[in-house]
Amino acid sequence: MDIGVPKESSPHEHRVALSPRGVKSLSRHGHRVFVESGAGAEAGHTDAEYESAGATIVYNRMEVFGRSELLLGVFAPSAAEYELLQPRQAVLAFWALAAAHAENLKRLREQKVTAIGIEVIEDADHHAPVVTSMSEIAGPLAITVGSGLLLNEFGGKGILLSGAPGVPPANVVILGAGVLGQAAARVALGIGAELVLMDRSVAHLRQALVALGRPVPSMLATASNIEQALSFADLVIASPAVRGERAPQIVTREMLRRMKPRSVVMDLSIDMGGCLETSRPTYFPKPLFEVDGVLHFCVPNLPTIAARSATRAFTNALLPFILELAGRGIEAALLEVPELRRGAYLLEGRCVAASLSRLFGIPHQPLPSGADREA
Repeated sequence: MDIGVPKESSPHEHRVALSPRGVKSLSRHGHRVFVESGAGAEAGHTDAEYESAGATIVYNRMEVFGRSELLLGVFAPSAAEYELLQPRQAVLAFWALAAAHAENLKRLREQKVTAIGIEVIEDADHHAPVVTSMSEIAGPLAITVGSGLLLNEFGGKGILLSGAPGVPPANVVILGAGVLGQAAARVALGIGAELVLMDRSVAHLRQALVALGRPVPSMLATASNIEQALSFADLVIASPAVRGERAPQIVTREMLRRMKPRSVVMDLSIDMGGCLETSRPTYFPKPLFEVDGVLHFCVPNLPTIAARSATRAFTNALLPFILELAGRGIEAALLEVPELRRGAYLLEGRCVAASLSRLFGIPHQPLPSGADREA
């Protein structure tokens, strides 16, 4: 199969969808990989590395789109690039179509694009391998970045996250006990911060505490408990999410007014709409804004600031699915591989995702079951 890896066009995105090692694996299976020149530069991978791994370097963006049956991206092409997509071409990327404009979705359907959302690929136990790999990087990064934001030079309170002898550590509240929240909690505990873990599900809290392997104060994320936790928090890391849907808005502006001046909130659900009433996307080098004295950090897709590590993790998680798509063929893989089946939004323009159909009021044409195919 002909597979394309364009350079990411999203602002501030430094990752690339496939590392040279991933290219080598695909080449060994007989697939041809076309990599746009410079695609891996910001993740530390040169064109020469990709060529050595078996890729063909192309210098025209239209060529990488035009020659590929399967197009790989960290993010899907922007709406301005939809005209470059070929009819019946498959694109495997973070689509986040639940947060898309209806007009853009209409264009994809009219162009008969096959859209496979990395964010909704999941196994039978509802684990999303690619999202998990990025969350495992975003969690530690949140603590690393958040600890800096608390310092005076960044507008924070001037608090050392770990504390010091005779000096108490910062109070960290983590909203969301999923993979990202657990990864952040593990690092925060290792540094010595005071931690409270919150989630709307008691079962999720139980699982998180078992995974952390040590007692951690936890609270059910009700409105009153969130208000109470915010009142003593120095740093809040918020990452609640519903896969394939808009992030639930669980923190109101009124709740945030309970926080002390120059406290920091990090909304890591911002790429799916954000979970704070006051959130709006921000970007480096100016990642902060202030509302009612509280510093807001709302940078989408935090793992991109550790692009080399994130690209390796991304490739490790995604490569098995790329091999299935390339080896079986696009439609056969979507029908036969359950994880990919769950990740399909559109198949040649037809809406095969029930959640997308409900959200936009468009006809739902589910993928046929095994029995349907045999009939």
